[in-house]
Amino acid sequence: MAIAYAGIHVELREISLRDKPEALLAVSPKGTVPVLLLPDQSVLDESLDVMIWSLGQYDPDKWIASDGLISREAQKLIEMNDCQFKVYLDRYKYSIRFPEHPSEYYRECGENFLGVLEACLGSSQYLLGDQLSLVDVAIFPFIRQFSKVDLSWFQSSSYIALNAWLDKFERGELFNSVMNKYKPWVDGEVGVPFGIYES
Repeated sequence: MAIAYAGIHVELREISLRDKPEALLAVSPKGTVPVLLLPDQSVLDESLDVMIWSLGQYDPDKWIASDGLISREAQKLIEMNDCQFKVYLDRYKYSIRFPEHPSEYYRECGENFLGVLEACLGSSQYLLGDQLSLVDVAIFPFIRQFSKVDLSWFQSSSYIALNAWLDKFERGELFNSVMNKYKPWVDGEVGVPFGIYES
């Protein structure tokens, strides 16, 4: 989303993680996505790094501070998401792989973070106020994944503000502009032009 928002045109190569092409591993041996190969051949292979770089190119709505720094509040939420919530999200999504506990246990563990977000949204449209920022965009995909495991439960839960926040994202033009389906890229093919979005 940050790449499209910043109007950066890239060559998109959809990757099947079950059949990772050698070109991906040559650029980023850890074999995860996303990976952004820059014109100077430097590599960004963490989502947050890709977002921060993109916003450094163009950020008309000030998703991030003008000095390029992330606020302490944003850092705290992103760290909770990345270091705690993601663990339970994966176990909740794939609970059959983690039979030590039922899926409801992993959901309850993840709810600790949902409660934090609900509190943030209790008096504002977005996590850090009434303006969309980097932290919203960084965390949104993971809350969306969590909601999809049992959508009826999520929508009927007590997380009313979080449901509204998620719905606003899912109905937004920017999100929908980047949600096209692409066939997996094969070595030797040209990628798909990506990143053309007008706000």
